[in-house]
Formats: sequence, C-alpha cells, structure tokens
Amino acid sequence: MEQLTLQAEGISATIVGQGAELVSLRDADGTELLWQAGSAWRRHSPVLFPIVGRLKGDRLLHRGQSYPMTQHGFARDRRFDWAEQGPTSCTLVLTDDAETWTHYPFAFRLAIGYDLKPRQLGVTFDIANTGDQPLPASIGAHPAFNWPLLPELPKEAYRLTFADDEPAPVRRLKDGLLLATPQPTPIEGKTLPLSEKLFDDDAVILDRPASTSVRYGADRGPAIEISWQGFNELGIWSKPGGAPFLCIEPWHGVASPVDFDGEFADKPGVMMIEPGAQRVLSYRIGLSQEP
Repeated sequence: MEQLTLQAEGISATIVGQGAELVSLRDADGTELLWQAGSAWRRHSPVLFPIVGRLKGDRLLHRGQSYPMTQHGFARDRRFDWAEQGPTSCTLVLTDDAETWTHYPFAFRLAIGYDLKPRQLGVTFDIANTGDQPLPASIGAHPAFNWPLLPELPKEAYRLTFADDEPAPVRRLKDGLLLATPQPTPIEGKTLPLSEKLFDDDAVILDRPASTSVRYGADRGPAIEISWQGFNELGIWSKPGGAPFLCIEPWHGVASPVDFDGEFADKPGVMMIEPGAQRVLSYRIGLSQEP
C-alpha cells in the first residue's frame, strides 16, 4: 500500500510508506493544516533518523572508520514496511539492511506509529537495538504546518505560546552546524512572535526547553498544539528568505557542533541503546479553533 488515510472525530491524517511520512492533516472543516511540499521545500513531515541536523563533513565516524551520512539521515528517503493498518491507527517499520550498513554500521528496528483520537494525532517512535553492540542514535520529528493557517491572515498574526516561560538562551546554526555560543532567546516570557526575519539565521533551537508543549495560532482560525515526551530539544524553522510553512520539531539530538570532530557515539545529543533494549519517544498534534 502506498498510502493510508486515518479518520477520527474532527481530524484526518494521511501517511505514506515512503519515509513513513505524514503528508496530510485536516481538521473538521477539511482545512489542510500541513504544508503540501511545494517548491519552497519538497517535504511535509520527514522523520529524522539516525541523526538530527548535519554531521561535520557529512561523515559519521565509528571506530575510526568514516561513513557518508547526509543531513537528517536516511529514514526519510527509505520505504517503510506496513506492520499494522486500521481505521484510526497504523504502524510502519524500517530495519537495517545492506544499504543502511554503508552509512550506519548498526542493527536497528525503527517502528513509527500513528494513532488518531478526536481532534488529536499521536506519533510514536520506537527504536530497538537488534544487534550485539550499543546503538548510538538520534531521532527527530519535522512537521511543517501552513503559515499562515488561514490564507487571509498575515504571517505576523501568528505566535508560538509555550506552556512555561522560556528564558534560557537558544542555539543557532552556521552552514548547518551548531554554533558554540548560545544566543539571547527571542521568546518573550512564554510567547514567540513569528516573523520571517526570525529565520534569517536558520533554525531557532531550544536545547533545554522548560516546556513540553507549545501552541501555534493566531487570534482566530485553526490552532495547533504540539506536546512531546522523551525529546530533549525543540527546533523551530522556516526557510530563510521566507516560505509559507513553519516547522515545529521535537528532537533527541542536534547538529554537530562546529568544533566537533569525534566519534558519532560521543557527539552531543546522541542516545545510547544497549543490545536488546529500546527507546520510545512520542509527540502529539492537537487541533482546536480560535473564536
């Protein structure tokens, strides 16, 4: 099966086997909330695995050997197998094979589950170490939402509202790598006003967010709340120079620091999964309507 549409009260979601990617998310009115992979960016909601961001030189180092690894990893470009399919839920699975071993010399099983409830989509990442050595990995979500959600509203009408105050400095990127010096946060208390210039220097990265949820919306029209469990970082991104989408990205892992040249297992943000063990991370997208 190439794709599956799940439906529940007030929400529908379409998932494709290629990349186990969410490609449509509609509310009760049928309004499409997810970016439809236009020319500004050809993806909808890619899965980032086994890395988040870039590695220095696009190379993964393991036990002194170097393996080619492009930005955000290979999962988003691989066809997953359908393990379960139902009217409101599905599970897709990717396992290591000869191709993945040329980039990532580890045994793994990555299961991605989608589960619809009334006006809410839950997404689960289950990473299992099926090998006999520790499994270093990062994983992230990268959903892109239309910005604005209502075409008649200006982009500047929208804001992110965090569950808690976010006073900590943020991290920024240069050429896809993490700059050493934290930057003052653009978040005012719990509120991040949105504008295109916010992304002139690429993503805004909260590497120690106080919150585990954030709301995206304006004073009227559809609103989205994203909550997460098991993720340590949050990326917020739109294409520098302006694009009609906003990505809200729970991550476990970040791009390589500009001065990091070491083994992948030692890279900041990497989780280590022992043989036979697994890690489960999840996030939810809740839909609501402002008056």
